[in-house]
Amino acid sequence: ACSSGSKTEMVATKPFGLQLYSLRDDFPKDPKGVLAKVASYGYKQVESFEGPQGMFWGMTNKEFKAYMDELGMEIIASHCDIDNDFERKAAEAAEIGMKYLICPWRSQESLDGYKQAAADFNAKGEICKSNGIRFAYHNHAYSFTELDGVYPQDIFMNETDPSLVDFEMDMYWVVTGGEDPVAWCQKYPGRFKLGHVKDRIAGTDEAEATCTLGTGMIDYPTIVPAVKKAGMEFFIVEQERYDGTTPLKSAEADATYMSK
Repeated sequence: ACSSGSKTEMVATKPFGLQLYSLRDDFPKDPKGVLAKVASYGYKQVESFEGPQGMFWGMTNKEFKAYMDELGMEIIASHCDIDNDFERKAAEAAEIGMKYLICPWRSQESLDGYKQAAADFNAKGEICKSNGIRFAYHNHAYSFTELDGVYPQDIFMNETDPSLVDFEMDMYWVVTGGEDPVAWCQKYPGRFKLGHVKDRIAGTDEAEATCTLGTGMIDYPTIVPAVKKAGMEFFIVEQERYDGTTPLKSAEADATYMSK
């Protein structure tokens, strides 16, 4: 909150970002044009993802950063394929001041599989650390769903080295898995550094049920201050479903919600 005379208003304490996967149908056709629209909506950060044109969408890493600078935005992270050419990706990310490379998916069929994945995360974290950036893992519902009486997410948290591996909590998928984002952040304070902010349609058991922020059932005005207190630093909008609107219009509406 900031005070101006007798008037007090709530303002965002940090800039907020957009996961470009939200615009996956529009973005590859005109990366620069879409990024300019994203900037005009008030986003100051972007999180990329790796498509056929790479993390930088047909631009070099330096060209992408230069365009971000022109728009007054920053690329803070990217989801990527961590199994191919990861050393090069880490070096290119570090060269333009990105903070994170993120593994977007690592579903396994056994608890041993999750332990092996955690060991791989440590190895990827070493590569990132040697380049001066950080490695993180982004969850879906499967790691917050018990397997043989154990939450795979607990394996990831306990088998990874905090000096090497951080986590991006997709709060939508935690809720979809029947768990509480705040409780998990409090259980592992300082480990969930990034968060995906996406809302969930009320009254459905469907897994893929994202909706425009503020129109669903996830109580972000309560959640965000609590997870911030537990160490979450980056808040990144993501939306994957659009009922009666377009991805760009939803991204604009999501930005309006985040700015409040």
